[in-house]
Amino acid sequence: MRRKNNALGRINKQIVMKPTHIEHIGIAVKSLEESIPYYEEVLGLECYAIEEVKDQKVKTAFFKVGQTKLELLESTDPEGPIGKFVAKKGEGIHHVAFAVEDVNKALTDAEEKGVRLIDKVGRPGAEGLNIGFLHPKSTCGVLTEFCSK
Repeated sequence: MRRKNNALGRINKQIVMKPTHIEHIGIAVKSLEESIPYYEEVLGLECYAIEEVKDQKVKTAFFKVGQTKLELLESTDPEGPIGKFVAKKGEGIHHVAFAVEDVNKALTDAEEKGVRLIDKVGRPGAEGLNIGFLHPKSTCGVLTEFCSK
């Protein structure tokens, strides 16, 4: 049986990991206090959780739009990843997170397909999720996160 070429002309390999849905979109902001009112008062969304993730040097605020979440990210340290991002690029979309069954399997599968990883294994993230990031140089310029429970 011959495999079909994908849109890039490459032969498709067996997909071991497949995201189930977009878990959230991460948005870097300078200040949660200044940003939350836009999402609540202009868009009519409700902030349902604010959480600090100390090892990532970030405070997060979550909103739900349908089944997808928006995660606002405020740096707690200018030398943290979000602090550096905002200093270099300004506020805006930071990453797209996909829900997967198993972060570690998804990271291994991506690496086996030649994707450069930021995280070789999953680590604790906000909302009790296990997370792992793929390097944007390997993902068409989009910082990509895998999440699982």
